[in-house]
Parts: sequence; structure tokens; C-alpha cells
Amino acid sequence: MPSWHLEPWRRLQQRRQRQAMPHALLLAGPEGLGKRLFAQRLIQSLLCDQPADGEACGSCRSCRLLAAGTHPDRIGLGLGLRKDGSARTEIVVDQVRELSARLAMRSQFGGWQVACIDPADAMNPAAANALLKTLEEPAEQTLLLLIADQPWRLPQTIRSRCQRIDFQLPDQALALDWLQQQGLSAAEAEAALLAAAGNPGLALRWHGAGELAWRSEVRQDLAGLAQGRVPLLEVVRRWQDSHPAQRLWFAAQAAVDELRARAVGEAPPLGSRLDEQGLLAWYAQVNLCREQVRGPLRLDLLLLEILSGWR
Repeated sequence: MPSWHLEPWRRLQQRRQRQAMPHALLLAGPEGLGKRLFAQRLIQSLLCDQPADGEACGSCRSCRLLAAGTHPDRIGLGLGLRKDGSARTEIVVDQVRELSARLAMRSQFGGWQVACIDPADAMNPAAANALLKTLEEPAEQTLLLLIADQPWRLPQTIRSRCQRIDFQLPDQALALDWLQQQGLSAAEAEAALLAAAGNPGLALRWHGAGELAWRSEVRQDLAGLAQGRVPLLEVVRRWQDSHPAQRLWFAAQAAVDELRARAVGEAPPLGSRLDEQGLLAWYAQVNLCREQVRGPLRLDLLLLEILSGWR
């Protein structure tokens, strides 16, 4: 268990011992901090037939069914597929109504029922409204687990009816220690954590997948554009074809580093000719674009607009 999970886990176990578990939990915070791992551990603990000190035994019938993905009292709700087989981009009202009907029935094993909605922040307004009745009239020994990387997307009516656990970035020393426990050298851990803006889960994933190389590529592209050495359309095409949202993350980070260098009187690493207000505006535009790449707008035009504004 990551060290930053210890305190919320301890508080939940204390509530469980007092038989005061909430009927709805919102696990909120940036991607990469282990919210889903925490949720799975909690589900295993609640459904286990013979937990010890709040931990699942791993060998009872319930634990074996959970491991096989066939436990009848563990209900998952995600984006799923449309009728034509394409992936949904949001959770819709029919999915929530089906979940609510399921939760209205008794637990098949006579214990807890646990429903996990992930990503909960992908519920559309109708789906969120449909969930309210279930939150307001919870069944006995039923837990709704909502997982959200962007909890502000959830309506206040939903958030106010859940007990919230916020997963925040750990101290740098804790994050570096954890990364080294996962097998990174001290230098690798420091470089990966810097690229991930202090998020150890993202740092580990990007290091393992070789994604940190994109950070260098993005900075080379931006430096080349600022100096007129790289064709604009070539950069647009490269970013469009290879993980655009990730490259935009690194681009926003690069703009911050450019501003930070100017603030302390150092030479800007990318040599941008934008003034401070221009850099701030470009940073905001990049973050907006990171949201828009998930939508229906043409990605090439979005990237063209962003990158043509960099100089």
C-alpha cells in the first residue's frame, strides 16, 4: 500500500469497526495516485467472508469469486459500449437506472453489496440525476463507490451526498522513496517525478512505458518552432499521430518552466518570443485544448491553432 493511502484506510477501518460505514464514498483526486487500487482493496475487504484486521483473506469463496470477476455482490459501472459496439464517452441514464434496480435487491450472499462507478465524472446530467434517488434512499449494507479524477465535473448534488476521500500529491520525499521501491534508481525517480509534476503514479507509468521521451521531443519541437527551424505542419502531424493529450501536458509544463526561468532571471530554456502575458494565455489555451481533444472537434485544427500561437 502506498504510504499516502495509510491514513484514509485507517479512518475507514475505524468507521467499519463502529459499524458506521458511509453508504456512498467519493474517491477523488488526480489520476495516478492509486484511487482504483484503494477501491479494489476496500471492496475485497468488505466482501471477504473472513477478513483479518480489515484485510481480505484472499482464499475464501468470496475472494475467489472476486478474483474471477464473478462475485454477484460486486457491481461495476463504467463507460461501456454503445449498441453499435463503439466505446461510450459518457455514462448514460439507462446504465444508472439498471444499477439502481440491481441495488434495490438484497445481497445474494447476505452481506455487503458494493457498486463502483468509474469514472463517475463521466456521468451525463441525466445519469447523475437518476443516481440521486439511490443516494438519498440507500439500501442497508450497500456501498456506492464513485471514482473521479475530475470531481468538479460531478454535480454538487452528487458530491454533497457522498463521504469524500481526497487523494493528494504526497511529499516529494515520500514519492521518491516509493518510486525507488518500485525499482527506479534515484536519478530515474527524480527525473520521472519532475516530468509528472510530483505525481508518483504517473511518474512510474510514464517511466515504464517510455513516455518520458515525449517530454524531450515536445520541448525540442517548441524550441524549434520558436526559432523557425521546424515546419509547423510537421509538428502538428507528429503530435496528432502520437498521444496528443500527453504531449499537450508536457507543452503546458514547458510554458511554466519558461515563465519560471524568466522570473529568476535565467535564460528561457525554449527561447520563446512570447511575453509573460502571452505565455500565460498560451498555457491556458493548451490546458483547454487538453480537454477538447476528447470531444468531437477536429484534432488537427485544435493543434494547428495551439502551435501556430507559439513563437
